[in-house]
Amino acid sequence: MSDRKNRILLFIPMYNCERQIVRVLRQLTPDVCRYLSEVIIVNNRSTDNSERAVLDYLNENEVPIQVKLLRNRQNYGLGGSHKVAFHYAIEHGVDYVIVLHGDDQGRVADFVPLLENRAYERYDCCLGARFMKGSRLQGYSKVRIWGNYGFNLLFSAVVHKWVYDLGSGLNLYKVETLRSGYFMKYPDTLYFNDCMILASCYYEQKMLFYPISWREEDQVSNNRIMKFACSLLKMLWKYVYDRKAFMESDMRKEQIAEYKADIINEI
Repeated sequence: MSDRKNRILLFIPMYNCERQIVRVLRQLTPDVCRYLSEVIIVNNRSTDNSERAVLDYLNENEVPIQVKLLRNRQNYGLGGSHKVAFHYAIEHGVDYVIVLHGDDQGRVADFVPLLENRAYERYDCCLGARFMKGSRLQGYSKVRIWGNYGFNLLFSAVVHKWVYDLGSGLNLYKVETLRSGYFMKYPDTLYFNDCMILASCYYEQKMLFYPISWREEDQVSNNRIMKFACSLLKMLWKYVYDRKAFMESDMRKEQIAEYKADIINEI
């Protein structure tokens, strides 16, 4: 491990999180921020007052780190917001990027032990897992828990590695592995995270699943369970049938040349 301090970007994707985003911003405590170099909030064209809630909080509170609010030039979807942030990280010379969803279901503080002992440096990605030993769930139904166990086992059997979570939204990526832009053709939807896991396995990246805490309180899910499950099965079948063709195909419904966002405010 190098003695040089890594530049770590915290990326918060936000869409209609007016009721939760302030709670997420309160997670930016000195204990967390001492490991970070910068925070960007990427607003995916929210139709509520999420943006105003962020601006009011930043203007009224002292935050121990630089925070930028970005607004996508169009609604790119969750995957598209990841692409905006990944390119931002590459262009600004960042070493690692942490993803923390703006709906306040995960806690970035769960990653502090990884950051403190710099264990993350041994991996290309560290993925927050809700369904492994040491994880803590609050407000999650047993039906959804067992459904996730089933899909995790199915993915594990296909990729020949243990997969403990298909997309908690609390992840850390090594920016060097993103420079090739392999993720650009992945879906701009919720399926982006699932493709990133398959890609990590396909490209033989070093991957760590890490137990996290997770809660569902006043969040509104954009996920339709049956439709999502069917789409995951189709995706997995295509991967099994021809991994190379699948991973290199363009999976987007709309081909977007560049994913652009404008800086609205920076503190």
